[in-house]
Amino acid sequence: MSDLTFDPKAFLATASNKPGVYRMFDAQGELLYVGKAKSLKKRLASYFRKTGLSPKTEALVARIAQIDTTITANETEALLLEQSLIKNNRPPYNILLRDDKSYPYVFLSSNDDFPRLGLHRGAKRAKGRYFGPYPSAGAIRESLSLLQKTFMVRQCEDSYYRNRTRPCLQYQIKRCKAPCVGLVDEAEYAEDVRHSVMFLEGRSNALATELNEAMEQASSELNFERAAELRDQIALLRRVQDQQSMDTEQGDVDIVAAVVTPGGACVHVVMVRQGRVLGTKNHFPRVPIEQDAGEVLAAFLPQYYLGTAEREVPAEIIVNAEHEDFAVIAQALSQTRGGNLQISHRVRGNRKRWLELAQSNAEQSLASLLANRQHIQARFESLQEALSLDEVPTRLECYDISHSSGEATVASCVVFGPEGPLKSDYRRFNIEGVTAGDDYAAMRQALLRRFGRIQEGEGKMPDILLVDGGKGQMKMAMEVMQELAIHDLTLLGVAKGVTRKAGMETLFLNDPHNELVLPGHSPALHLIQHIRDEAHRFAITGHRARRGKARTTSSLEGIAGVGPKRRRELLKHFGGLQELKRASAAEVAKVPGVSKKLAEQIYAALHSD
Repeated sequence: MSDLTFDPKAFLATASNKPGVYRMFDAQGELLYVGKAKSLKKRLASYFRKTGLSPKTEALVARIAQIDTTITANETEALLLEQSLIKNNRPPYNILLRDDKSYPYVFLSSNDDFPRLGLHRGAKRAKGRYFGPYPSAGAIRESLSLLQKTFMVRQCEDSYYRNRTRPCLQYQIKRCKAPCVGLVDEAEYAEDVRHSVMFLEGRSNALATELNEAMEQASSELNFERAAELRDQIALLRRVQDQQSMDTEQGDVDIVAAVVTPGGACVHVVMVRQGRVLGTKNHFPRVPIEQDAGEVLAAFLPQYYLGTAEREVPAEIIVNAEHEDFAVIAQALSQTRGGNLQISHRVRGNRKRWLELAQSNAEQSLASLLANRQHIQARFESLQEALSLDEVPTRLECYDISHSSGEATVASCVVFGPEGPLKSDYRRFNIEGVTAGDDYAAMRQALLRRFGRIQEGEGKMPDILLVDGGKGQMKMAMEVMQELAIHDLTLLGVAKGVTRKAGMETLFLNDPHNELVLPGHSPALHLIQHIRDEAHRFAITGHRARRGKARTTSSLEGIAGVGPKRRRELLKHFGGLQELKRASAAEVAKVPGVSKKLAEQIYAALHSD
């Protein structure tokens, strides 16, 4: 029987550096612990260090059999989701507070001629508007302090306000306009309240622009202390503006995202009730590789909702792909729930953010599954059977070529073993002295350099050499092996089929005329596609790095589409590089002139480590 113990090394190899929530389970599937992290990979790695763990943490780690992660847009969302999961599941290793305090809100009264702003926690009985929730009372106090300095809306209690006969200290230090004694008219005060509401709703670009201009003015006058104060105020503005997409107080929705890659499929379900994310779950259906996400969803939804009588069917299901059967599925589910049900694909606002997070988590969960050592071992054994080898191969190498019209040609070499990708053994070769666009000559140079070094005792000889390309690349590989007198190496050519669709590849085993066809559900084919796609990715990233200029002066330099002017706008908007790094991609997209696609590229570049 195979070893079922949890493998932290394989798990951490595919863990994300993004913020999110992690859940630890024991061998019986019982939830042990829920935690949040600014970087999931760094936080989870800290549990598996050899020394420095507390006895409680050691006991927790000893029971771990599985870890699930949920990626969020920022730390605020991670905190809210963590608290929701702790309240609903009460894991034994989490600290559970007896008072179970609710999330704090900013409250704006509506029954007063001169409304007040204040912190509120608990039942929402008073008439007015509630903004939030916020991750902590400290965050709200910082926000209220900033609003008080900027718009000077009163924050005193009504009993104190109604008994004033002269202005208090807040008026003297310019944090209030003293409406208690009539020193400001209702129209001016109402405008200050409107500006405060705009800020609390996240529409504070005008205020940020004003503060940025003041910061630049102070800097030009060499008043660096004032410039630093303004920079900190801008940072507070942006920090408080985090959109609470994990808690919107409206909507009963399930978000279902399917991802299909060579090697498997994952369907990630996010359950939202009254606007709050209650939990997430991964499903790994066994599907043929040629199926797309829409086909997987069309098969999954009826089984998931109609296969269990206790399953709650929400009013809306949001999916990440379309299929012609969704109309019929929606009718069937409507009858089950006794009311209308809608299956949505094109969504906006918070629903769009939920869908993006669901898809991101499906991709991450599938990557973790494919990195599982047992899963990889099964695929290696399947490859041995498919190629009729005497032993299970232990080292595969795959080569690919990448260039732009012959410019900056790069060859990649990726290596897979029974533990998955061996990234320390990956190699790139900058191809020189060949005709631009001649992929055969580029492949020849890469193979000669790589296997020439192996012949000299540098590196390990692979069991199987995979070459991405058709019969021509296969012939080139054979010629190089003959030239180097290497005769005991299995050669495998991988060419896209006529349809160029995943699952329809043509394989050549040791000879361009010896075609090998594997079924689309074959684990061996999944392994071949996985290593081929990894070689392609590694070649492209190397080519792009070589084509671009090496820049070391700023983290923003080297990002396509971010020139000097846009760098200045980004730094002005957030008040510095540190706050820009804290921002999510959605927040970066709010900067004037920055599209959503560019914002995602900037976010990825700043978090690439």
